[in-house]
Amino acid sequence: MSRFTVLTRTALAVALAVASSSALAEPVFDAPANGFRGQVSARNENVVPGSEAQITGRQFVPGQQITLLRGDTVLNATPVLVDAQGNFKATVTVPADAVPGQHPVVVRASQPAAATVATLRVSPKLPLSGEKSFNLASGKLVQGLYQSAYSPSANAVYVTSAVGRPPVTQSQLLKVDPKSLKVVKAITPALVPDAKGGSVYAVYGVGVDDANGNVWVSNTRQDTVAVYRQSDLGLVHQFPVGTVPHARDVVIDAQRGKVFASATGEDHLSVFDAKTLKPLESITLASGVDDGKFVPMSLTLDAAAGKLYTVSMGTPEAAVIDVASGQVDKVIDLGNAVSASGVAVDGKNNRLYVASQGSDNLLIVDIASGKVLHDVAVGAGALNVAFEPVSGLAYVTNRGAGTVTVVDGNGQVVGNLDGGTFPNHVSEDGKGNVFAVNKSRGAEDPKGDRVTRISKRR
Repeated sequence: MSRFTVLTRTALAVALAVASSSALAEPVFDAPANGFRGQVSARNENVVPGSEAQITGRQFVPGQQITLLRGDTVLNATPVLVDAQGNFKATVTVPADAVPGQHPVVVRASQPAAATVATLRVSPKLPLSGEKSFNLASGKLVQGLYQSAYSPSANAVYVTSAVGRPPVTQSQLLKVDPKSLKVVKAITPALVPDAKGGSVYAVYGVGVDDANGNVWVSNTRQDTVAVYRQSDLGLVHQFPVGTVPHARDVVIDAQRGKVFASATGEDHLSVFDAKTLKPLESITLASGVDDGKFVPMSLTLDAAAGKLYTVSMGTPEAAVIDVASGQVDKVIDLGNAVSASGVAVDGKNNRLYVASQGSDNLLIVDIASGKVLHDVAVGAGALNVAFEPVSGLAYVTNRGAGTVTVVDGNGQVVGNLDGGTFPNHVSEDGKGNVFAVNKSRGAEDPKGDRVTRISKRR
């Protein structure tokens, strides 16, 4: 062994000893990132077991090193460096055996030290199935489809569309033939007076009033609603801006002459007289959750029973409302419902169907007892649901998964159909058909902006 080798090894040993001593001397509580404002988010569009997920951060300290942990397990072998603008992006692989649900991921930063938590939603992975059991017909409409509603009187499907974020200048109300799925009539809403950027009264939610021959729509961006004629889509009445805060769904009880609109973000439903179009006393929705706020989303009506139902996005609850009196009969604790958004009712069996976009599931609830009978995993972003009474099946549009899941009254999945890009809404005609509409990734998306008629084969 040469003298040079001996000296080199000696120097290395000394260096390691010094480094070890220095490391031991470093304080456990080293310099923190005082005034840390870092914010993190996880992409939850359709993260399923075996897929990849992205976690991003902003307002971090440039140069910080980011390590991601689930429990004691490090998810990124090599720390991610925060860029000069204080941002980072990390891609992690979700294990194939991951259990669906809301997973806390600790985002640990060093140099200087800080930490926060991102919530990563892992959605159930349901393969496509059952297509041979259903009849499907699809037609391309216009960009930005939101909701649909069928009118037995006009034998037409009314569809709303709105494109982009404010100022929204592209929006249409469509009258569609339910058989051919072709547009019979289309109108563009009027310009909003004194609005910037040429905004129109863009249409989102839709409901039909066959007793008065009208179509009601929600103008979500202008916090209001409007009424059009079913026959030619002529404007009957445009309510002023601010009439219904962040109006979402609109439902008409033609038998009792009342119109209900959900004020999403608030804690009430706005009510109108269907004939005179005059505002009536609103319905306040009190949450049963301590410090909770009942934030109404979708609405559904059991006209025969005179009951209206809605679900809360802010709390895991559903409300049962007596239409005649305008009083809340009861508030039902839904349990496993995160960001509930869709609701449908089976009046014959007194059951409620609730779709929740945050927990990717469909709950089937016995209304009388308030008991959750079935909790069905349906797919990422379960946004809306319709109950089809002829077949006794519920259809759920899963926006993230790109599917329409069909579930029977026993909580069994009998079909998981391709819903195209971003399935957004589904409605039924009482004759065995449902109409699912979806949005697109852009004007050239061949699978987007379509209405699909679905029925169970007999």
